[in-house]
Amino acid sequence: MGQSVFRSGLLVRTAHTLLTWVITLILFLHNTDIRRCEERGELLLPSLFFLLVLLSVLFYFTVSLMDPGFVLADNVKVRTTSFTAGLNEEAVVLVSDSPSPQLRRCGFCLLQQQPMRAKHCQTCRHCVRRFDHHCPWIENCVGERNHRWFIVYLLVQLLALLWALHIALSGFSPGGSSWAPWLRANGFLLAALAVVGIYSVVVALLLGSHLYLASINCTTWEFMSRHRISYLKNRRDEENPFDRGLACNLRDFFCLCRTVAWERVYQRHTDPV
Repeated sequence: MGQSVFRSGLLVRTAHTLLTWVITLILFLHNTDIRRCEERGELLLPSLFFLLVLLSVLFYFTVSLMDPGFVLADNVKVRTTSFTAGLNEEAVVLVSDSPSPQLRRCGFCLLQQQPMRAKHCQTCRHCVRRFDHHCPWIENCVGERNHRWFIVYLLVQLLALLWALHIALSGFSPGGSSWAPWLRANGFLLAALAVVGIYSVVVALLLGSHLYLASINCTTWEFMSRHRISYLKNRRDEENPFDRGLACNLRDFFCLCRTVAWERVYQRHTDPV
């Protein structure tokens, strides 16, 4: 599975890596703060910046190649029924021997159980536990197993981008009597600044939104499609059966490394005291 995921996202990952190192090279070659530090023999800041960029690339590949929480086991007995071509992934109920709420059978992959908060990704062709979204940037799903690492990656990437933004701004040479010579001297640096600026805004917005969702124990899919999700659509607006408070939500999100039976969490919230 890892090899097929890698092949499907090879072009995206190659483009991201090349763009990262091309921009880094531009910042080191132009007369920026980093270049001036090198010329003075002060290698600490250039080394730290290089290591931060390298760390962001390593986190990128970690998140993009990591299993997001694919549901592979089919440990429940299936009720015999017929399927139609237009079946929705939440349409078929599974019969389970456990007292937890009934699971649903995925209408796409069929042979896999679909636990609560899981959703089928048609790009990855698997159901994903605590599905958040399929990210075209990493060409992988963000789910229960890699969501925390996705946020850590966004944080590291944002730090690298903001530092790169500062470095790029320090490298522009003063303009002369005409804009053409200035543009020839600073064209590559200007392009790098534009790319870094756009990415900085996008990553900052993504990081802020995912930290907010983690703080309320909600996913992007649940937040955007609440009205279509069976276990949320009949609840009051803003009511979240998985919300345990800010501190507990963040602690569980970043520190809990095991699979969560969300059916039991939902049932404890639903059952009257």
